Amino acid sequence: MEVIRIEGGHPITGEVTVEGAKNSALKLMAATILAPGVTTLTNVPNISDVHVMGKVLKKLGATIKVADEHTLVIDTSQVDRWETPYNLVAQMRASTAVLGPLIGRFGKATVAMPGGCNIGDRKIDMHILGLEALGVRFDMEHGDICATVPDGLIGTSVTLEFASVGATENLMMAAVRANGTTTIDNAAREPEIVDLANMLNEMGAKVHGAGTPVINIEGVSELHPVTHEVVGDRIEAGTFIAMAGICGGPVTVKGFEPDHLGLVLKKYEMMGLTIERGNRQVTVSRTQPLRPVDIQTLPFPGFPTDMQAQTMCALSLAEGSCIVTENVFENRFMFASELSRMGGHVVIEGHHAIVHGVDGFSGATVKAPDLRGGAALVMAGLVADGVTTVYDIGHIDRGYERFVEKLQGLGAHVERVDVPKIG
Repeated sequence: MEVIRIEGGHPITGEVTVEGAKNSALKLMAATILAPGVTTLTNVPNISDVHVMGKVLKKLGATIKVADEHTLVIDTSQVDRWETPYNLVAQMRASTAVLGPLIGRFGKATVAMPGGCNIGDRKIDMHILGLEALGVRFDMEHGDICATVPDGLIGTSVTLEFASVGATENLMMAAVRANGTTTIDNAAREPEIVDLANMLNEMGAKVHGAGTPVINIEGVSELHPVTHEVVGDRIEAGTFIAMAGICGGPVTVKGFEPDHLGLVLKKYEMMGLTIERGNRQVTVSRTQPLRPVDIQTLPFPGFPTDMQAQTMCALSLAEGSCIVTENVFENRFMFASELSRMGGHVVIEGHHAIVHGVDGFSGATVKAPDLRGGAALVMAGLVADGVTTVYDIGHIDRGYERFVEKLQGLGAHVERVDVPKIG
């Protein structure tokens, strides 16, 4: 099995370019089902989650050509199945994104209950309730979600209990083929939602208001294939920004829109980082001690839960104490127990984490608890005394392309190493 081994204490400087957004690419791949024919997606990250979604589409009958490392040519003209296999869906929660497109195209779908990072229940109740309002009937059979549309999709008004990204996306992708107009109130506002809406509109859909709390969708009778570029990955960018901040930099992070990390950048400046914003890039450095700052995760434009672990890592070296509040996923503090093996001092109280700054980290053997927590442990290793070895790096591979190589390009002493399997 492979691990990531980091020798701490080396300067991190230079430039790094982020890939297309994982959380956008997966949904755009699912949306190709809605437009029979050949759709080309560019700036697609070459990561394991994308490979899994590709297998899901192939099982449904699509063909996928890899034109180059970051371009997928997806032909959905021969898609003739609407059942997704459990062995693939269980690997990745985002695979439920095919639910809306399958319903929109075929009026039926069978999707296994989702898997992925163990960071919270991420119930799909809101997906089901919203789609039921459009006329979808659901049954649960042997762990599968079975959907039918006996009377066709009918546009309606749906109010989400929580601004769920997944529920908003599934509703959008089904509603574009409904009869009449659908209004999604309390819709998610993430940049990835806007990216999906943009592609749907390029396909011939009529989606208005994406990026605001109210999205209106006028149903259309058909959609056509397009060529679309995936938006830059703000979370990958945020991870490298956090690393630059903890190490001192300067590091220039390219390939994303700084506005997509608005609150994160403001909080980091409060922590003592210097951030110079440019055209699709920022340059990050730090010449003073890290300062403690309270954060709480919320849906966009709030502080993203996907940046919580990386930020907690940095705050663990601040001069003082602060509180990190997790409002999105209840299990996302699992990273804290691994950080404590490296000398971190974090006290968990419900959905609050009290972070007490320490003088430094010590290299240790740790396990990545999830995607972002794994990246944060590598980040801690960059400034730790001695060598840090991170196990279960499959989590990291789900969301970061060439993670080790990019760190090496910034001067990090880090490598992937084959070691005997534990147990």
